[in-house]
Amino acid sequence: MLAKIISGATLGLEGVLVDVEVDIPGEGLPAFNIVGLPDKAVEEAKERVRSAIKNTGADFPTTRITVNLAPADLPKAGPAYDLPIALGILVASGQINPEFPDSLFFGELSLDGTLRHTNGILPMTYLAKEKRFGAIFIPGINKKEAAVVSGIKVYPIKSLLELIRFFNKTIEIRPADKISLLSLLKTSEAEFDFSEIIAQEHAKRAMEIAASGSHNIFMKGTPGSGKTMLARALPGILPTLVEDEALEVSKIYSITGKLPPGEFMATTRSFRSPHHTTSRIGLIGGGSNPSPGEVSLAHRGVLFLDEFPEFPRHVLESLRQPMEDGVVTISRAKGSVTYPAQFLLVAASNPCPCGYYGDPKRACKCLPGMISRYQKRISGPILDRIDLHVEVPSVDTQKLVGEAEKKTREASKMIQKRVQKARDVQSKRYRGTKFKSNSELSSKAVKQFCPLSPECLALLRSAVAQMNLTARSYHKVIKVARTIADLEGVKDITQMHISEALQYRPQTEEY
Repeated sequence: MLAKIISGATLGLEGVLVDVEVDIPGEGLPAFNIVGLPDKAVEEAKERVRSAIKNTGADFPTTRITVNLAPADLPKAGPAYDLPIALGILVASGQINPEFPDSLFFGELSLDGTLRHTNGILPMTYLAKEKRFGAIFIPGINKKEAAVVSGIKVYPIKSLLELIRFFNKTIEIRPADKISLLSLLKTSEAEFDFSEIIAQEHAKRAMEIAASGSHNIFMKGTPGSGKTMLARALPGILPTLVEDEALEVSKIYSITGKLPPGEFMATTRSFRSPHHTTSRIGLIGGGSNPSPGEVSLAHRGVLFLDEFPEFPRHVLESLRQPMEDGVVTISRAKGSVTYPAQFLLVAASNPCPCGYYGDPKRACKCLPGMISRYQKRISGPILDRIDLHVEVPSVDTQKLVGEAEKKTREASKMIQKRVQKARDVQSKRYRGTKFKSNSELSSKAVKQFCPLSPECLALLRSAVAQMNLTARSYHKVIKVARTIADLEGVKDITQMHISEALQYRPQTEEY
């Protein structure tokens, strides 16, 4: 007898339907074959499914079994085909009533027949909704993840035995109650509060601008000046995720299985801080079965690269496409996948190998050649893609021991309110477009959404001549000025906004 069960596979962040066809002819020597480009995890499903069916109390056929995963030219990976394969065997052997059309099945089986937590549930639920399926059957432990998707019934299943009884109409399973995603979204928590950061007002202002417009920022300063502390305080002033952003981020974390313990959705903006020994695949993504890297895990959040020049040159150069396009495309012989990578880059660096070049109190021990080689580790094209360049000087020791001015330092909550207000202005302005923040504007969109007065244009012409700005830098200055105007609640960009934006461009050939 032939049975067909509908399941799905993830291709990038999108789901594609997979037909699980099970044929049990009733004759031939005992064999269990799976075809359709399965990987090792899918091949091992034979043992999991056999044990799960037997331990459930059902009969496992002692004849030839052939399972075809169609389309055959699409690579199949992971253990999520266990449930549809087991269900297909039970239907083909006549142990289950086959009347369950319009349903999609997805889940990993334990040897005792219980269903385990399975990655990729959110994309699969959206696939079922887009293809107009009536229901999706998933592991019960994943039900909250799927319950945020409206317009489709989600049946949480605890075990294969429960599913058998449900289809044989001996028990009833209620669909999971829907969950409102908006009620889950919240402000990110940070390791430090901005009120704890002594001095560095110029750097804190740059961080506020970066958070408001999602602008990349590069901090250079001596060891102990507070660069890392500033970066780790940044999540506390970021705007709250909106619904479609949260779904995008949650899909990435769903397919990688990197949601925090106890969490079923991404409710805050992520903060990723990979070590400088991270490989190119670890940062960008890849592998034989391409998976997202750090740039995609930081989507709509922060990617903090401390000790920026210590990253291998080829790793840093691979950041060019995601920084420019907001996506990363991974191509392999079997095909290519595209992952979103719209992140806020925060890079930090010392000015030289010893760290004290230009410090007024400590002498630098590096030779000129060493300093030059260290600074050239970061290429011009990468630096040109960074909107804000900030010098972070060492903190005066007198300010470190004096706590009298602590009450006057702004807390992260106050700054976050201004950032949220500026981001709300941008959301309203770009409604109906693909843009979410000022940093994402194309050169054509800059002309449309950032009109400049003759005085502003004259100032920019002078800056282009004196600072040797590239075309990319020119547009970045305008986008940063647009963000500064949004922070002030001003509709038009003024010379003051342009002047402040120009302060954040590198003033010399050294970075």
